[in-house]
Amino acid sequence: MDAGSNSAPREPSPGQLRNPLKRYLLATRPAFLSVTLIGCLLGLASAWHDRIPLQPGTAVLGLLLALLAHAGINVCNDYYDALNGTDAANTGRLFPFTGGSRFIQNGVLTPGQTLHWALCLFLLAIAGGSWLLLQSGSGLLWIGLAGLGIGWAYSVPPLRLNSRGWGELSVAAGFLLLPVGMDFVQRHQFAWSPVYAGTGFSLLVCNLLYINQFPDRSADLQAGKRHWVARLAPRQARWGYVLIAIVAYLLSTIWIATGRLPAAALVSLLALPLSAQAASGLLRHADTPANLAASIRATILAAILQGMLMSSSLIFSRF
Repeated sequence: MDAGSNSAPREPSPGQLRNPLKRYLLATRPAFLSVTLIGCLLGLASAWHDRIPLQPGTAVLGLLLALLAHAGINVCNDYYDALNGTDAANTGRLFPFTGGSRFIQNGVLTPGQTLHWALCLFLLAIAGGSWLLLQSGSGLLWIGLAGLGIGWAYSVPPLRLNSRGWGELSVAAGFLLLPVGMDFVQRHQFAWSPVYAGTGFSLLVCNLLYINQFPDRSADLQAGKRHWVARLAPRQARWGYVLIAIVAYLLSTIWIATGRLPAAALVSLLALPLSAQAASGLLRHADTPANLAASIRATILAAILQGMLMSSSLIFSRF
C-alpha cells in the first residue's frame, strides 16, 4: 500500500465543528482552493511579463472573487452529489480527496443549508464581479459568465457535464479562464499570453479530477455518471491520465519552442517527475484505487509546482 494511505484525516462531524463560521468555511473545501490561487498568479505574471502596470486593488479583488466562485462550485457540487446519491453510495472514497466534503452525509450541514451557502457564494462573486467589470471592461463579463456557467453546469441538471463525459474538458476550460480573466483585469483586453501560460497548468488540474474518479467509480456508476473513468475499464481508463499529462507538458514545450513563452519557462518542466510518479502509481493501482492517495497528492503538487514555476519564469524573464 502506498505511503500515507493509512493516515487519512478524520471525516467532519457535528461535534468537531460546533463553530458555525468554521463549519461553513470548511464546507468550501479550502485546501482545494490553492489551485485557484495559482491560476490567478499565472494571469498576473502574464500581464507583468508583457509590461502591463499591475493594479494591486483589482488584483486582490479578482483573486477573492475567483476564490468565492470556486468555493461556490465546490459546495454546489456537494449538494447535487448528495441529491443524486453519489456521495452516500461512495464507500470506496479516499477522504479528503474524493467522495465530497461529507458535510451532508455526516450531518454537519443539511442539504438546504448547503444549497443556500452555494447560492450566497455565487451571489457574492457576481456582486463583486459587477464592480470589477466596471473597472476592467465589458469583455470580463463573458469570461466571468463562462467560468460560472461551466462551474454550474458541471454538476447541475439538466446539463450535468461530468455525468456526460465532458467533465475533464470543463475543468480544463474553467481553470484556463482563471489566468485569462486575471490578465484581462490588468490589461483591460484579451490576450493570448495567459492562454499559453495556463495551458499546461489547466490540463494538470484536469488530471486531478481524472485520477479522483477512480476511487469514486463504483458510486458514480450507481448514480448514472458516465464520465470516461466510468465508461472504460480501469485498466483502459488509466492511460487517459498519461495522455493528459503528456499533452500538458508537450503543449508547454511547443509554446516555448515557438517563442510564445520565454525560454525560462522550461523550468516548469521540473513538475514532470511528480506527474510521472502519479502516473506510475495509477498504472499500478487502477484496479485497487484504495492505494491511490500518494498518486493523488503527487497530482496536486504537480499542478501547483508547474503553475508556480511558470509564473516565476514569466516574472523574472521580464528583467
